[in-house]
Amino acid sequence: MDKILNLGKYIFPISFLLYAGLHLGKPDVGAAFVPDYIPFPYFWNYFTLVCILLFIVSAVIGKYDKLAYVLMALYVILLAFLVHLPRAMGHELSTELMTGDLAREKELEMVNFMRNILVTGALMAFAKFVAKDKRIVG
Repeated sequence: MDKILNLGKYIFPISFLLYAGLHLGKPDVGAAFVPDYIPFPYFWNYFTLVCILLFIVSAVIGKYDKLAYVLMALYVILLAFLVHLPRAMGHELSTELMTGDLAREKELEMVNFMRNILVTGALMAFAKFVAKDKRIVG
């Protein structure tokens, strides 16, 4: 059973490939999440893609993995409070990507907010209990 459970060390970070794929395959969607007050939304979309890929590699190979988990947790919690929560409250919802139902869009953003809180907790737990390379974060 432990051999199966040990796979979680790899399954969790590899699951972030979904987000990398979304940033690469749908850059318009990723750029639409960048708040209006931040310039160059496509740059931030692709920069985030690179950061996610670096996180995955670091977590899987175990080099600077604690730092990677901590930085990804910081990114995800910032995304929750700076992007998803304001959008859940009806701010900066991009009309060209909307389903046409503002209430539904706000509801989906609240789900995104809650998911980000959950993922932040998991990332912090992995940083504390799974990561091996503690050179920078200790």
